[in-house]
Amino acid sequence: MPDLGALRTRLLELERVVVAFSGGADSAFLAYVANQVLGAKALAVTAVSPSLAPEEEIDCRALAEEWGLRWQPVHTDELANPAYALNDGERCYFCKAELLEVVAPLAGREGATVVLGVNVDDLGDHRPGQRAAAERGAVFPLVEAGFTKADVRAASEQLGLRTWDKPAAACLASRVPYGTPVTMTVLAEVAAAESALRGLGFRQLRVRHYGDLARLELPIDDLQSVLDRRDEVVAAVRGAGYRYVTLDLEGFRSGNLNAALG
Repeated sequence: MPDLGALRTRLLELERVVVAFSGGADSAFLAYVANQVLGAKALAVTAVSPSLAPEEEIDCRALAEEWGLRWQPVHTDELANPAYALNDGERCYFCKAELLEVVAPLAGREGATVVLGVNVDDLGDHRPGQRAAAERGAVFPLVEAGFTKADVRAASEQLGLRTWDKPAAACLASRVPYGTPVTMTVLAEVAAAESALRGLGFRQLRVRHYGDLARLELPIDDLQSVLDRRDEVVAAVRGAGYRYVTLDLEGFRSGNLNAALG
């Protein structure tokens, strides 16, 4: 595992940072370490929009209180950009561009650099948002310090952070196949369906949106439980507005809609 010292040193070099804090394992780890190293010179911000699951905003607030972070929500409006709503392969670019444009004035007042919880493993996936962030001056301290996703989780566990095994929670728009427009209604349906399934005790999941059909992705080990509780699962997803409920027998695959980009 990379030495935490390298990450701490890099953050000290930056002197003041604004951490894009989504509440996931990576950004939570970065926010925690930045607070350890820089104290009040580190500010964690959470972008609040229809693309963020309501539970994630609540958890960010709770984590900030638990860890004593300087934290504030910022409101983004990526849906107002037709290029984002179009939902082609560059959607994430426009989302991250919106985030940086909203956060830039705040970072300017702080005299701070915007930092994102991108890890080494993320560099191998289709992540146009990383390009948008880098073009606007954001930096990726976890990459610079050599942290993979597994490293982040191991270091988080070592530090006693409850986020060490938190399931990945990409933005809700990632549930919508490329080419299907992203709308407030679509995001609300996905959010409601996933919230209902989490209410049944399922931790790691995706509800992929195909019009009035929902395709559920859960870890292979959870598939039997889904079948055993079929009536509850169907009722939960239909309650969110879907007519058809299907189960993906290949199980949970983070980012699997990127395969359509070929």
